[in-house]
Amino acid sequence: MKMGTLFGLGVGPGDPELITVKAFRRLQESPVIAYPKKLKGSKSYAHRIVEVYINPAEKEMLGLVFPMTKDENTLRAEWTKSVEAIYSYLVQGKDVAFVTEGDPMLFSTFIHLMNLMKSMYPDVPIETVAGISSFNGSVNRLGIALADGDDHVAMIPATEDMEEMRRVIENHDAIVFIKVAKVIDVILDLLEEMNLLEKAHVVTKVTSDEEVIWKIDELRGADLNYLSCMVVRK
Repeated sequence: MKMGTLFGLGVGPGDPELITVKAFRRLQESPVIAYPKKLKGSKSYAHRIVEVYINPAEKEMLGLVFPMTKDENTLRAEWTKSVEAIYSYLVQGKDVAFVTEGDPMLFSTFIHLMNLMKSMYPDVPIETVAGISSFNGSVNRLGIALADGDDHVAMIPATEDMEEMRRVIENHDAIVFIKVAKVIDVILDLLEEMNLLEKAHVVTKVTSDEEVIWKIDELRGADLNYLSCMVVRK
């Protein structure tokens, strides 16, 4: 029996209309739809994006738990379990479409899943379908040109290393900070010190029906959702 193909589908930043035609086709053609599942059973962000296109009665829905922990033993066990669950369908000749917000090859859950699958089952064919990322959605919603001419652009995870963050800001015309929620106050302090506070914009769950475009004076002490990014355009 021919081995099924594992597809990593980027399904965009939130608006279901921002899914690509190719990703839509793979969703329709794949008998198994895999998606990240929260421990308490609520729908993941990627699942919510694509549910308008899926009839669960016609598909095998495979929810996979990816725990938010740094415990190596727990992580290894859960990731291995997810790979084996997907493989159990692939070995039957069934294609599996794994949906992930944004792009599957950019800060995505799919990257580690893909690498582990290659390590455990190197015979599995794997394909990815590019998706629109949150930074694309954010600059378009904000009406900000991210790059023009010879502009230099950086996209990095925000950290508490303020000297590194300062160097990035100094050396680029535009910066997209992802994972900014946990360090929002210190990033704001740095931008204020550099006289760039008015150049910063933060968007949460961009293009979705839960989108929030923040005002800068609302951000200090705010409990930002993980799916928030900051755009700084000098």
